[in-house]
Amino acid sequence: MSLHRLSAPSTVDAYAVTSGRLTASAAALVALAGLIIGIRALTRSAGRWAGRTALAAGLIGVVAGGLVVATADGGPGSGSGVVGGFVALTVGVFAVVLGLLALARSRRIS
Repeated sequence: MSLHRLSAPSTVDAYAVTSGRLTASAAALVALAGLIIGIRALTRSAGRWAGRTALAAGLIGVVAGGLVVATADGGPGSGSGVVGGFVALTVGVFAVVLGLLALARSRRIS
């Protein structure tokens, strides 16, 4: 691959919604919802459903974000959703950890 081809400007508009960006954004939003539910489960006595929901949403975010990153054709700015995929992976891992902590706490209490 030539250096000219690597430094060529992207043909994707900066604000264009591509399938990679859409998938990564949806995964990040699901993971963010899991993170918020996990935080609420730890700060309140929300029961086991909140821990399970945070765990499930975090896992969905991790898997979907990982798929986006694994199938990406280019780097940041290429329209393949790499940045959103990494955000979904990171936030999803935190949601999974909070979901597991909330489940462990609910088992200890009951």
